[in-house]
Amino acid sequence: MDVDEVLAMFIRGFERFIAAHGWEMRLERFALFQNIYRRGTQEAISIAEGRRLFDEFFALDRHDIDVAPGAQSALAGLATKANIVILTNAPEASRMGRMRWLSENGFPYEMLIGSGPKGALVAAMADLTRGPTAFIDDLLPNLDSVAAEAPRVHRFQMVADERLRPMAPTAPERHSRIDDWHELSAAITARLGL
Repeated sequence: MDVDEVLAMFIRGFERFIAAHGWEMRLERFALFQNIYRRGTQEAISIAEGRRLFDEFFALDRHDIDVAPGAQSALAGLATKANIVILTNAPEASRMGRMRWLSENGFPYEMLIGSGPKGALVAAMADLTRGPTAFIDDLLPNLDSVAAEAPRVHRFQMVADERLRPMAPTAPERHSRIDDWHELSAAITARLGL
């Protein structure tokens, strides 16, 4: 499963971080850098400057990210019946900080860092198990990648930040969309027969 906007309220933490640098987040679309503006102006951030702030946010070992409501208890319950592996596309330089954040917030599970679409990595992991497998992410391209590379994996879309939910592209005919961890945990349990 993914971290940002699934287990962690990344946008809220990043929002606080960029505010200290004179920028503000205006959630107008389901995108990251295209929502950042110089505070009080119509000047949008350049992709290069957005990437710099993104990398700096992770490089500073940010712990100012809230846990998605219900995520910790839902995963604790699922972990009694299934193995949990966390996949993140956070920068490699943030590995130790991300692992520390996960541990400190009640997610003591294996974590892998990747980049780009997650389908190949999920397929390789699914091949290592005899039982059913589930994958959870907020981003439709990652879910589609898993569908293409590992069609037997059950896919769930979860968008933790309620402000992003109406903007998030979704494909319920391909991936179950459940934005509440209590409901998602029950759906995973049922789908995997746990």
